[in-house]
Amino acid sequence: MDFRKVFDRIPKKFDEWRTRYCDELFADVIEYSKLDCSKTVLEIGPGTGQATEPILKTGCSYLAIELGENLAEYTKKKFSSYNNFQIVNDDFETYDFGNNQFDLVYSAATIQWIPEKIGFPKVYDMLESNGTFAMMLTRTDEKSDNEALYLKIQKVYAEYFHPETEYTCHLNYKNIKKYGFANVEYYEYHKTRVLNADEYVSWISTHADHITLQEPYKSKFYSGIKDAILSFGNNIKLYDTIVLYLARKP
Repeated sequence: MDFRKVFDRIPKKFDEWRTRYCDELFADVIEYSKLDCSKTVLEIGPGTGQATEPILKTGCSYLAIELGENLAEYTKKKFSSYNNFQIVNDDFETYDFGNNQFDLVYSAATIQWIPEKIGFPKVYDMLESNGTFAMMLTRTDEKSDNEALYLKIQKVYAEYFHPETEYTCHLNYKNIKKYGFANVEYYEYHKTRVLNADEYVSWISTHADHITLQEPYKSKFYSGIKDAILSFGNNIKLYDTIVLYLARKP
């Protein structure tokens, strides 16, 4: 199974429930890259555009490459009012961008699906001199404020979470230094969310390995998660750490 394609099954749910980034992050990306209407941008794997609109609003010449056919079509419609928006439905790893060069290439939780020996050099080659490479992702702490509930949820995972394919993706973002990038900067931003049982189930059901969960486990798993949260007052507090890496091509 190609894990990169599982999100293409749920474009509407993906758009509704995937974690958003924050205004401060986009401000830092725009400031670092000096992004404006004269600049060219490539977004790798926009999904349904959780990190797209703030970049489009700068007036830059924007191109996205999205592997999922349904995601690409959904996102194309979503941003159809922007004259500077373009999207290609293809695989970043193999797509020939020709002589196109970009002032900013960025990824919102997508570059992790691409082996660094393919992704990092390709980004480097496509960047203009002094161009920016930006990578963002979110890490969520579900335990700190809900330890007893967290342990109860883990019991549900142990009993019923047997996905078709286990998630094994891992990327060391700091390795960009090995591929010629310079001026690497690291930022963290913090947000808090409180979800009820239904909202939490909707959110986790957009996670890659959760999408592949099949019966007879699927119904029992989500029922068990919902019951656990209901038994703790029907809410769970989540602490999101939004991470941003910025680097420059000399």
